Amino acid sequence: MAASMPVTNNPDANKLLVSDPLALLIGMLLDQQVPMEWAFAGPLTLKERLGGTLDATAIAAMAPEELEALFTQKPALHRYPGSMAGRTHELCTFIAERYDGDAGKVWKGVRSGDELFRRVRELPGYGEQKAKILVAILAKRLGKAPAGWEEAATPYGDDQPRSVADVDGPGALERVRAFKQAQKQAAKDAKASTRGARA
Repeated sequence: MAASMPVTNNPDANKLLVSDPLALLIGMLLDQQVPMEWAFAGPLTLKERLGGTLDATAIAAMAPEELEALFTQKPALHRYPGSMAGRTHELCTFIAERYDGDAGKVWKGVRSGDELFRRVRELPGYGEQKAKILVAILAKRLGKAPAGWEEAATPYGDDQPRSVADVDGPGALERVRAFKQAQKQAAKDAKASTRGARA
């Protein structure tokens, strides 16, 4: 399976996500409170603003306010550029210290879904849901699928178009959005009916 992640409108940004592990980790980190396309285009923009290299050790060595200036430069890399610059700095510092600056080592040689989830969950800025989605991305989009990854990524390991892990081609992003909307509506309806039953 050829690795692909066609989540942005920019082929270069999409290519970077599957060719550079750090780009993928930063893109996933930025994927909150902004549209997916915006979040996952961020790593390419950051790479360009850094002079053409995305390097965890070099980013970790930067002063946090220097990185923040790159995030806030127009167009901003995120709706909350200050806090996301801080999180990106923490993530890169962790990768520099724990994995010698090589983000790909987070999943290199991992033999089980549980171990993969544990390693991803340790990353700064990665809560349980974000970690599960990244496990699903690695398996579905990049072919890094250790035994038991589906269980470790539950519910993102199934065939429902639940997340960015399921964006595999034209129309996929819309299907994911439609699924999320339906889930939100169902939750809202359930809440309303519970309130109605109490009344």
